[in-house]
Amino acid sequence: MKYIIASDIHGSAYYCGKLLERREAEGAEGILLLGDVLYHGPRNDLPEGYAPKQVIAMLNPLKEHILCVRGNCEAEVDQMVLDFDVTTEHRRLELFGKKLFMTHGHHVNIDAPAPELSGGAEYLLYGHTHVPLKTEKNGVWYLNPGSVTIPKNGSSHGYMLLDEDGFVWKTIDGREYDRLAFQGSMT
Repeated sequence: MKYIIASDIHGSAYYCGKLLERREAEGAEGILLLGDVLYHGPRNDLPEGYAPKQVIAMLNPLKEHILCVRGNCEAEVDQMVLDFDVTTEHRRLELFGKKLFMTHGHHVNIDAPAPELSGGAEYLLYGHTHVPLKTEKNGVWYLNPGSVTIPKNGSSHGYMLLDEDGFVWKTIDGREYDRLAFQGSMT
């Protein structure tokens, strides 16, 4: 099974559509969303294709495949229109025998690791900064896919893939530009 990992869609139907096209092309069944799904936020300009109602219509049919955490732009009203949970602040999961911790990144990140929350996670996944990251610190890998919709610091619109071999960073057009293989993996 493959998972697509994305953050900061910010209500762009245009980029949400591109992400779902990549999901299909990659053969990824699961979707891990790291928050900021519908609202663009007060610090961002309206993104290209800003249409939160269309994003709702694109994502709700995939509710059985989506695991999401709450971003700093999520509001109670978002949960009223989305059929998957967007209120959980963080999640601990185990995939491919690896311990992962999902959060948006506005409270827990490489500069504020909060090991008491992450429960011994080997990989801490977060968004929020809109900048891709792959850094190991104190035995934990901090991984950020960047932003699907509003990339910053010269980064590309992008996402990550997760499978039994590890993590792959890709641009929204599917071009690979970074990788982190699991120990013992062939890639």
